[in-house]
Amino acid sequence: MESRLQHCFPPVVRSDARLLVLGSLPGAVSLAAGRYYAHPRNQFWRLIGAVIDRPLEPAGYEERLAMLREAGVGLWDTVAAAHRPGSLDADLRLHAASDLRALVATLPELRAIAFNGGTAARIGRRELGPGERLALVDLPSSSPAYTLPFDEKKARWLLLRHYL
Repeated sequence: MESRLQHCFPPVVRSDARLLVLGSLPGAVSLAAGRYYAHPRNQFWRLIGAVIDRPLEPAGYEERLAMLREAGVGLWDTVAAAHRPGSLDADLRLHAASDLRALVATLPELRAIAFNGGTAARIGRRELGPGERLALVDLPSSSPAYTLPFDEKKARWLLLRHYL
């Protein structure tokens, strides 16, 4: 299957963010919709909603983003551009990583960076480098392809409350 170059969305973050959650690259459904975590089976909105103690799933997309920003949570991706047939991270062929250091430099209140899944963690940790002063938290992926039971994912994601 041939793939075209895919690009991430702009960061969703205010300058007073305390937590930055980084995925790898939006999947095919999200790219087509122009929205982060648009696949109906992706558990991101349930998981991050539990972290900030707000029911995000019933809200519209722009309202979800506003609630994240109000809670001190930013959202972006570690991959700026890549080739990928389909939506699986295993199929990513990195073209360019996001400039994470530049974004982090604009966030003086940032306490932690959380990686949504192993690919995001691998790329993000490499791009940030070993001298990163923030807490770096690896999370189980919110993707439906990562089959860890929801309650186990949620228990790990709830540890992010410490940084808010």
